Amino acid sequence: MMYLHRFNPAASAVHALVAACVLSAVLLASFLIVEPTVGRAQASDTSTFTITQKITDESSFLVDPTDVYMQGSINGVSGGQATGTTQFVVQSNNATGYYVEIAFFDNVGQYAMIGTSSGSEAIHDYDDAGGEPSYGFTASTAAQFAYTVTATSTTDLDQSFLNNSLGAANACNSSGGSQFPTGPHCWKSPSTSAFKIIDRNSAAISGATSTITFQVTVPSNAVPVPQAENYVATATLSLFTQ
Repeated sequence: MMYLHRFNPAASAVHALVAACVLSAVLLASFLIVEPTVGRAQASDTSTFTITQKITDESSFLVDPTDVYMQGSINGVSGGQATGTTQFVVQSNNATGYYVEIAFFDNVGQYAMIGTSSGSEAIHDYDDAGGEPSYGFTASTAAQFAYTVTATSTTDLDQSFLNNSLGAANACNSSGGSQFPTGPHCWKSPSTSAFKIIDRNSAAISGATSTITFQVTVPSNAVPVPQAENYVATATLSLFTQ
């Protein structure tokens, strides 16, 4: 028995149209993958701009210096010596660093230390080297008050507190010098004029520590003899960016 299939022109046309659409879609997709810019409109003009964020300098005392109570009392007639220290920590994001100055309060008198009861100035300012720290603590017939500075990093110190004790002559204000090896050597007279003690040329993100050591020395039978009372000096640290 023979079966005959009737030819349907409409169905064939639909099949041909679908095949053509599929082929066109495949070709178009392939073309866009190869040339993606063809799928976007071309810019008729361009304009470039920038985005800026300013980061400000942040330099401050992470740890402030505290009041100093000298270690031990000193006999007024037979004399003696006492020291005391305070530390401060500076934090700074300034790439070129910072410096710190110290100045002592003007008591409207001749010396930085003054008796709290009588106003006595029997403790004189240390006699340094013409306004610069002197090597060693030079004795005097009078009671004296002086300070010196050390730092965790020697390069943080102002040159005036660096000594060349390993050289032929002992001296302070020594370029390339040291703050040791056997302890602080460079002692400075307190002054109402600001004096640079720290001079750092880089940032200190995690903080940089410095120490100020004060010393009062009273010789036996000092002239004048200090009265029996507390003597106080007031100092201020100022921080500046480089």
